[in-house]
Amino acid sequence: MRLRWDMVTPVAALAVVALALLGRHLAPNDPEQPVAVPWSAPSTRLPLGADALGRDVLSRVVAGGANLLGVALTAAAAALLIGVAFGLLAGWWPARAGRVVRWLGDLLLAVPALILALVLAVALPGATAVVVASVVSGAPLTARVVAGQCGTIRGSGYLHAAVERGERGPVILVRELLPALSGLVAADAGLRLITALQLATTLAVLGFGPQPPDADWALMLSENLPGVALNPAALLAPAVPLALCALLFAAAARAAGRRLEGVA
Repeated sequence: MRLRWDMVTPVAALAVVALALLGRHLAPNDPEQPVAVPWSAPSTRLPLGADALGRDVLSRVVAGGANLLGVALTAAAAALLIGVAFGLLAGWWPARAGRVVRWLGDLLLAVPALILALVLAVALPGATAVVVASVVSGAPLTARVVAGQCGTIRGSGYLHAAVERGERGPVILVRELLPALSGLVAADAGLRLITALQLATTLAVLGFGPQPPDADWALMLSENLPGVALNPAALLAPAVPLALCALLFAAAARAAGRRLEGVA
């Protein structure tokens, strides 16, 4: 049963991301054009009713995940790649690179990610602010985890054999050490992605993301809050996929991590 679950969750997460990125082409109506009276209740024609401007809520939900997930995926990938790179360096050369990475990590982690993102969003586009804040707050955590695990396997026989064969440090890191850490990296990727999604959602709700009339899950939350008593579906509709994405990403990362650890 665990094996099946480990296979299902990553596939489900990929399917959700693919549907979100292609959502604009699947929307039954133009997500930016009014089609009914504002705050219309759900009906046969509009299963989720209409929003504050009379636009089809279902169409806006289907089309509203592309930007948000695109930003979150980019930010998480950047934080993960940088964190893994520095973690490998710190774990393989703890006396030299390790000190620098630990000092830099302590410095960066002293700044709360959300506050940094808000400050950056004043001068930079919201997407750029999310990426930078995710890297500054997430990469040091990833580096620490990777470096710590490197320290436990540096004395492994296959690594000593690679050194005896005359392989250079970078080759050993990529060919020998990184595959052994693949499960850990996969699990950490889920944390980086959820954090980036939270930052992107928060900035968009506060007005530092897509602007009306763009279809965006986070923007829909702020737009439809005043009419929650008239059409609750307009507010719940974007909240559900956001929560579903976070749960799926976390489950998929854990499942991928367990499978990769088993393979390794």
